Amino acid sequence: MRIDLEKILVNKITDLPTLQTQVQNWQNEGKKVVFTNGVFDLLHIGHITYLAKSAELGDKLIIGLNADSSVKRIKGESRPVNDQSSRAALLAAMFFVDAIVVFEEDTPLNLISTLLPDILVKGADYSVENIVGAKEVIANGGEVKTINFVEGYSSTSIIEKIRNQIS
Repeated sequence: MRIDLEKILVNKITDLPTLQTQVQNWQNEGKKVVFTNGVFDLLHIGHITYLAKSAELGDKLIIGLNADSSVKRIKGESRPVNDQSSRAALLAAMFFVDAIVVFEEDTPLNLISTLLPDILVKGADYSVENIVGAKEVIANGGEVKTINFVEGYSSTSIIEKIRNQIS
């Protein structure tokens, strides 16, 4: 069996107007749409576990991916390690991810307000009242859920470990 990576990427990595139509179609079909977001710089087991658990909450999983410019503003000039195209491709390769949309802003509020997913998911380090887009999703009849992280895994800690081994 041959995997056509280009086809996967073209079908999953999309823009907001296209995704908005797709989300409306999915919801019209009775599918439950789940949205989460993040940087997903150095993909690790914590990311995969978090995303798989997010996908289990509904029928379709959308990831809002911070653009490189956004990551630099949030995490500093040395980040991201991997550019947005590489990060999006890795996420698109996961069978349980249905769509990826890259956003330039510091928060995904515009994405969430436009897409109005049925379920908004963030890590359990956030309280629901502090999750960007929670008010909009709840006002639209949706739910906001948090998922516990796998302890000991973060892109920042991996970068530090590599730096310590080099020096």
